[in-house]
Amino acid sequence: MLSRNVSQNHHQEKVLNITPPESSLAPTPTLAVLGFKRQLVYHLHFWAFIAVAPLVLVQWKQDHFVLSGLLLLFCINALLVIAFLRLRGSYFLKGRLFPLLAVICAAYSTSINGHAGLYWAYPAATALFFLLPLNEAIVSNILFVSIMAVVSFIKFPEADFWRITFSLGLTCLFAGIFAWLVGKLQQELTRLATTDPLTGCLNRTQLSDVLNSQIQMRERYDRISSLVLLDLDYFKSINDQWGHLAGDKVLREMALRLRKRLRENDKLFRIGGEEFMVVLPETNEQDANTLAHQLLAGISGKTFLDNIKLSASASVAEVTRGETWSVWLNRADQALYEAKSRGRNQVITASRSNPDSPPEPDDGIPDPIPG
Repeated sequence: MLSRNVSQNHHQEKVLNITPPESSLAPTPTLAVLGFKRQLVYHLHFWAFIAVAPLVLVQWKQDHFVLSGLLLLFCINALLVIAFLRLRGSYFLKGRLFPLLAVICAAYSTSINGHAGLYWAYPAATALFFLLPLNEAIVSNILFVSIMAVVSFIKFPEADFWRITFSLGLTCLFAGIFAWLVGKLQQELTRLATTDPLTGCLNRTQLSDVLNSQIQMRERYDRISSLVLLDLDYFKSINDQWGHLAGDKVLREMALRLRKRLRENDKLFRIGGEEFMVVLPETNEQDANTLAHQLLAGISGKTFLDNIKLSASASVAEVTRGETWSVWLNRADQALYEAKSRGRNQVITASRSNPDSPPEPDDGIPDPIPG
């Protein structure tokens, strides 16, 4: 009994290390990208306001009252975007007013001020690629260049018309290519930051986001979710006997076997050396338990690398109301410990009514394969 208590205490320390307090977690890649975008939007609107605000008075003094009013609306929109970002953390009208006002102001200013108004078209066209989704920015800039081409054709000599149209078009093209490459780079960096390089599974950086989303679905819409923890039995012996290269190949094949049994919206994580987690949206405890048995059968039913026999232990936990993601994961981890301590190669369902009492193992699982 004493040795078991010591072992359980050691495991509880492991659990605490696996699931640190949510307040201590570093920002996820998703939050980091969102924060970067908000900073970009904030600075573009701030400096646009600084540049355009004096022009409101300049155009008013030149008796261009309509243009002055349009520029005033542009400045008010910039201030609202800044205020919403600072005070509410949201993007006012998702930036839709910026391209509309920018196109109207640049085109109208060019029509009445000539080249002096034309100069503002270039920064406005470039800014669209950083404020709008790429597809919307492309459409907006096509319309922008078309409108400016018509204004230039009417306002300037033919030679100037061609220079303006091609130079503005090339500016939009270069800005669009740059924005597209930045977007691709962002996607690749996010993928690298959120996936395990060995198995291609999600890693721990996305864990809290995924579990919290399932908790919110439970709290708001009473839609259930479950998770399954799986841990290969005696995996250390694989590395000791066949080497770490063989161990890596086993883990990759393990991930492939798990994916074949999962749905498209299920999430597969590698959260430890040989420990995996499956998040199952719209899945109750009973169905998750059935799947866990099938996953264990798929692992032990066929050898790895032609001659390596393995089994795995698993736990199942259905999310309950009022618990955090770390509590949910801890319940599953405690049940996984019970599966290990009771002989391995079996599934244990995490207790919801009294987490301190050990749950009973499920029937129908063969005896553990010696490691």
